[in-house]
Amino acid sequence: MLSPERLALPDYEYLAQRHVLTYMEDAVCQLLENKEDISQYGIARFFTEYFNSVCQGTHILFREFSFIQATPHNRASFLRAFWRCFRTVGKNGDLLTMREYHCLLQLLCPDFPLELTQKAARIVLMDDAMDCLMSFSDFLFAFQIQFYYSEFLESVAAIYQDLLAGKNPNTVIVPTSSSGQHRQRPTLGEASMLEGVEASLFYQCLENLCDRHKYSCPPPALVKEVLSNVQRLTFYGFLVALSKHHGINQALGALPDKGDLMHDPAMDEELERLLVQIPGLVNSATANPEASCLPSRTPPRVGSPWRPLHHARKMDAESDGSTEETDESET
Repeated sequence: MLSPERLALPDYEYLAQRHVLTYMEDAVCQLLENKEDISQYGIARFFTEYFNSVCQGTHILFREFSFIQATPHNRASFLRAFWRCFRTVGKNGDLLTMREYHCLLQLLCPDFPLELTQKAARIVLMDDAMDCLMSFSDFLFAFQIQFYYSEFLESVAAIYQDLLAGKNPNTVIVPTSSSGQHRQRPTLGEASMLEGVEASLFYQCLENLCDRHKYSCPPPALVKEVLSNVQRLTFYGFLVALSKHHGINQALGALPDKGDLMHDPAMDEELERLLVQIPGLVNSATANPEASCLPSRTPPRVGSPWRPLHHARKMDAESDGSTEETDESET
């Protein structure tokens, strides 16, 4: 049965909204790159497996960054994969630095840009040093806002700077995704940054911006709710409010609520099933349960990840699976 949204849109608009052409082009490229292997079991099966992986959100694993950020579905799938793969960091209560979180991101996307991780960490750390420790939940929700809405936030930064300079908001030129990536954000040390801008005027500008960013901005009603609670606010104060807003997290739909962040019954069941198949591991953990709960000080070497056939593009980054060892400060 077709959804009301599908019935209300012409075919070409629906296909464009769902970025079907992006996935068709990617599937054909992988088909041509691996045609000798695919010919052994048929093209139809390949397309079936490819689009099943798209629906399940596993199609973004170990892919290049340009593909991971290509569609809203890809971004949401990457956020969900990062949470499911590394939520044990939060369950163990571990605190990591920005660079350590970046290493985790690179395990799923070898060319993930450091700049994006730094911006997410800045939402958490504010005026603290960038090498300070962060909890998994704080970083994850800040990263969600920064990664999913990256182009929108670059435009917000431009509007904020113009408001601080007293410019007419109606003359703000919104940067494109390519030019906006290198725009300098407001500096926390500036006096004007600490003063902030008037929230009502800021919202008027963002309301127009949301109309232009139909598929890459938080719901305007929720943005208005965030800004209606204060008279003035700073740029990073706005980002912190977005990252902690329950409604925005629900609207995005990639992550569970903060209270359920450490619970993933389906993944736990799968892990238990896999652990049972490893001889001696379950017995040793049962014999010394306290030791099994302690995080390892020396992270294990991570081998090259196995990838399904439609992920079979070779990447130089996978040839070296070692992880950088970092020192932990004693408290």
